[in-house]
Amino acid sequence: MDAGGEGDRMSVKNETKAERTSEREVVVTRIFNAPARLVFEAWTTPALLQRWWIPKSIDMSFVSCEADVRTGGSYRFVFRLAGSEPVAFFGRYLEVIPPSRLVWTNEEGGDDGAVTTLTFEEKGGKTVLVMRERYPSKEALDRAIEVMGLTGMEEPFAQLEELLVTLGASAGRA
Repeated sequence: MDAGGEGDRMSVKNETKAERTSEREVVVTRIFNAPARLVFEAWTTPALLQRWWIPKSIDMSFVSCEADVRTGGSYRFVFRLAGSEPVAFFGRYLEVIPPSRLVWTNEEGGDDGAVTTLTFEEKGGKTVLVMRERYPSKEALDRAIEVMGLTGMEEPFAQLEELLVTLGASAGRA
């Protein structure tokens, strides 16, 4: 990549970085060009979550999206891949601290389900999102990576970035 002018730097998109940090943990990091309150809202409002969570490149849709986003609350997301039966993802919120932290269980995996922790750190009007998924064993994480890959959040996070632009523009008009 050459050292281009200002216009070249402005067109660079934020990257989603994913790495396996231990035998049982994956960490995904992304900077979003929006304040933490908007990024948090997009993660915790079912109507917004449905607009970005499923990658557009696959023929999948939400059947339902329910979330009682409070410590001790639960969530249940039901998806349908074209031509197949619905699949449910569900769990409980262990910690909800708006707009800086969310922690939830992934119970559809049974004993292999991960605990997901999101932190939202605002810096200069942008939000550094760190998503940690901690699995109960090395084998459980190995299986998850085999099925979903390590960087499965790239497309949904790009879609979230697009939604945040829309939300930011709407907030500016309010």
